[in-house]
Amino acid sequence: MRAMVLDAARTPLRAAELPDPVPGEGQVLVRVDACGVCRTDLHIVDGELEKPKLPLVPGHMVVGRVVGLGPGAERFREADRVGIPWLGWTDGECRYCRSGRENLCLNARFTGYDIDGGYAELTAADERFAFPIPESYPDLQAAPLLCAGLIGFRALRLAGDGERLGLYGFGSSAHIICQVALHEGRRVFAFVRGGDEDARRFALDLGCEWAGDSLGPAPEELDAAIIFAPAGPLVPAALRATARGATVVCAGIHMSDIPSFPYEILWEERVLRSVANLTRADGHEFMQLAPRVPVHTEVEVFALDDANEALDRVRSGDIRGSAVLIPPGTNLGPDQEA
Repeated sequence: MRAMVLDAARTPLRAAELPDPVPGEGQVLVRVDACGVCRTDLHIVDGELEKPKLPLVPGHMVVGRVVGLGPGAERFREADRVGIPWLGWTDGECRYCRSGRENLCLNARFTGYDIDGGYAELTAADERFAFPIPESYPDLQAAPLLCAGLIGFRALRLAGDGERLGLYGFGSSAHIICQVALHEGRRVFAFVRGGDEDARRFALDLGCEWAGDSLGPAPEELDAAIIFAPAGPLVPAALRATARGATVVCAGIHMSDIPSFPYEILWEERVLRSVANLTRADGHEFMQLAPRVPVHTEVEVFALDDANEALDRVRSGDIRGSAVLIPPGTNLGPDQEA
């Protein structure tokens, strides 16, 4: 199969021909039709997440069709369309798994990090950690739901029910969760890099009532804020923008160092917290919610062999919505819109 391989951190991905994966016990073999490009992929490639399996096929926003079943696999049938997310396996036995917090599993394995992922024509996945994809979503539009959507959804739930929501960094996750928040009747304020007029207009086009400089003042106090951009200085900026009792959620798996800040901007029962991974329950709930909103994902399409270009574009913030890779020979069909 054709695949893009990471051999070492801080080096470009290598185009390679690899043996087709063989599905193991309880696994499905999936023909990849689309794979989203996540900022987490970039953190792995750039060496900010330090212990990936190497060599590695990255990618954890995978949409494809089941083309083979490993021993004991019975949840799906061949030709079923499935999505494969970041959380790829848990032990089911540690104290976190036993208490309904499998996203914190001590021995968890992650797709495109510990397990070869979707920057390829084929991938194998534990069937327990794959999701049916809503039929209303073409492959391209479904791919970003599997991480940008899922992590954003978990972050939104942990942010609480406040009406005035700030989103810091308006990229793949924010453009999805903005739509969910508006569907819930919230007022959404977008905070973008100073001078990024494209991102500002994008946020306003999606229904945000205000969009402005992420390091500047908010137009009014926020009840909650979610930080999607991996920039530590946004933490004190978001705390300063929030009202008493507000929650600030850091939604990324990696962030640059948070600068020191005075206690007074945390005081008055503000909460600062992180989000780690996702649970299967998050996935099933969000996949049922997305068509009801309905969430529309805006994507920019790249050929699999152009994965390095896609990563560069994500690194520079030069993507409107989400970047999605498609393997050679993929037939998008008339209903697949970029």
